Amino acid sequence: MAQMTMIQAITEAMRTELKNDENVLVFGEDVGQNGGVFRATEGLQKEFGEDRVFDTPLAESGIGGLAIGLGLQGFRPVPEIQFFGFVYEVMDSINGQMARMRYRSGGTHTSPITVRSPFGGGVHTPELHADSLEGLVAQQPGLKVVIPSTPYDAKGLLISSIRDNDPVIFLEHMKLYRSFRGEVPEEEYTIELGKADVKREGKDVTIVTYGAMVHASLKAAEELEKDGVSVEVIDLRTVSPIDTETIVESVKKTNRVVIVQEAQRQAGMAAHITAEIQERAILHLEAPILRVTAPDTVYSFSEAEEVWLPNHKDIVEKVNNVMNF
Repeated sequence: MAQMTMIQAITEAMRTELKNDENVLVFGEDVGQNGGVFRATEGLQKEFGEDRVFDTPLAESGIGGLAIGLGLQGFRPVPEIQFFGFVYEVMDSINGQMARMRYRSGGTHTSPITVRSPFGGGVHTPELHADSLEGLVAQQPGLKVVIPSTPYDAKGLLISSIRDNDPVIFLEHMKLYRSFRGEVPEEEYTIELGKADVKREGKDVTIVTYGAMVHASLKAAEELEKDGVSVEVIDLRTVSPIDTETIVESVKKTNRVVIVQEAQRQAGMAAHITAEIQERAILHLEAPILRVTAPDTVYSFSEAEEVWLPNHKDIVEKVNNVMNF
């Protein structure tokens, strides 16, 4: 086992697949010699050459179109959208083309594309860089949407994503890139897409979350334990498709649920998860399902983002509300 940051684990996953499959191509804005804005691709062009790791023009729509064409020719493209806030420029390629390829062609063609992109708040980026827009792609059938919260998960999930024959949107929270290290096997391994992970077991209340909010939820769970509240924390890891089986089994045990996301209340995945629980496990609930989210405004300027973003204190408050209902 090696101690890695998330960004190192992501680099290792791409290195693994570039070695394993000559059809894997990595490209995007500044990913070549510069190694990307966060250095996620650092050293890969030197190791694998300019034909397999290369820069593109500053045109997200062009990156998407290139990925579709390469996927149709038997390659496994791994394009990077430099920040997911710029996804609007490539939305037709992702939602309108990649997601429909298998169905449109009657199964004769696929889009084995893994779109990597950083997102998320708490690091004081300029406007349009930190938005949590996972809901825009998770609501499109035909796409898998993956959001790791640890270095271990990041490597295994990214390898699985690159090997998948259908398009995967792989979102990397910027605050998690270098904020901590975790044990990561040096050899290759995979983690099944669409399978949640119980990061902490508990018996009184279930927290369902993903991304950076996993760590806020674990911090809240530690505080609540001091007051005698046992919290189970489920990390979705894949937000489309949702692992409803793991969620429902936890709800049947704890009978109370709080859903936590960084995205605004009207965005993200919380409302969809709430509906799934209501339909599948309403008779097991002893309190309303509560949500911890950002407010329904556009993302705040960086000076105010610490106030705007949800945190562990907000989670503690909501858990206490469901416990005292």
